[in-house]
Amino acid sequence: MAPWLQLLLLLGLLPGAAPAPNEPRAAGAQAWELASPELLEPARFALEMYNRGRAARTRATLRVVRGGVRRAGRGSLYSLKATLVEPPCNDPTVCQLRVSKKTLLCSFEVLDELGKHMLLRQDCGPVDTKITDDKNETFSSFLPLLNKDPLPQDFSVKMVSIFKDFVTTYNRTYETTEEARWRMSVFANNMVRAQKIQALDRGTARYGVTKFSDLTEEEFRTIYLNPLLKEEPDKRMRLAQSIPDLPPPEWDWRSKGAVTKVKDQGMCGSCWAFSVTGNVEGQWFLKRGSLLSLSEQGGLETEDDYSYHGHLQACSFSAEKAKVYINDSVELSQNEQKLAAWLAKKGPISVAINAFGMQFYRHGISHPLRPLCSPWLIDHAVLLVGYGNRSATPFWAIKNSWGTDWGEEGYYYLHRGSGACGVNIMASSAVVD
Repeated sequence: MAPWLQLLLLLGLLPGAAPAPNEPRAAGAQAWELASPELLEPARFALEMYNRGRAARTRATLRVVRGGVRRAGRGSLYSLKATLVEPPCNDPTVCQLRVSKKTLLCSFEVLDELGKHMLLRQDCGPVDTKITDDKNETFSSFLPLLNKDPLPQDFSVKMVSIFKDFVTTYNRTYETTEEARWRMSVFANNMVRAQKIQALDRGTARYGVTKFSDLTEEEFRTIYLNPLLKEEPDKRMRLAQSIPDLPPPEWDWRSKGAVTKVKDQGMCGSCWAFSVTGNVEGQWFLKRGSLLSLSEQGGLETEDDYSYHGHLQACSFSAEKAKVYINDSVELSQNEQKLAAWLAKKGPISVAINAFGMQFYRHGISHPLRPLCSPWLIDHAVLLVGYGNRSATPFWAIKNSWGTDWGEEGYYYLHRGSGACGVNIMASSAVVD
């Protein structure tokens, strides 16, 4: 196995590699408990990160550390529990009241790759007493909620509060107490996963709580994605003629009237239909001057004549009600510069991408590592509606089909120019003469 694949397995970030809560981890990476001496190097690194930016007199010191390690190839993932002690606060310019020294219980996750450390997680909270070397302490595993052990109190309280806010925000209801507990464990597991994705993203994107945060990875993929998109079509489209001109520095068809409002595919893997109709809507607008919201279930009828329901049903398409037509369809260049030029000249483009991390995407420009977001694992169809730069970071503006309560009011921003997540692999467009 290649070294980078071993590390991704180690982090549980390969598709299908994340274990479901309360289920045993898949084989492929070794894990065991370590004695304190073997944890000192990653623990000292975690302490250094904790103290970064603190004045010398306010820096915490390390007292007790325990944890485990998972190894894969040349990488090691350390899960640490440690007690830190902060010195007393006697400076009236910093604290209003004199405070005695404070003991903290911290959870750290440190990745060691060939001697280089990266802090993936840090969660600290005050405790009343120190943790001793007694192995009966609730200190034996990382995130015990995910493997049936009791949670440290600070983590439990925080997670319950966050989960409660999630339930309220997204109007979740669960039929039984058991289901609610299961969904909370899924939620907690997903928050850890989102933190890992955040730590490894090279863009400006922020990941965290979304309306999909109580779904397992398998549930999310089954309901909202379409892995069949990566299969080769029986018949390939003809290649479109490239636009000879250089693309403008930025372009956005939303401001030019060629894009309908963001829609919601619901619990149905019909993303391809939304991508295609969005493209046809734009093509029709550019050629005919009118923007029609087309039905994803009724051929080329409008939404008013054949509304989208998002579940299996008999087709009742009526040719007499068809409002638009297309003359052809074309495959576009995989060169992103040429794609931008084509978009600016010809309209929004239908594309398919790898949806890695999108379950937890909130805002910003996403730029996952290529091994995490392989262009050969395409599973989601979307619509390119524009491009530009934010603080010198180039992006594609992408219309998604998960409603306006996801992402940036329904839009996803992906790094442009690096072939991120296969955005340039399956670009196509309808042709309206």
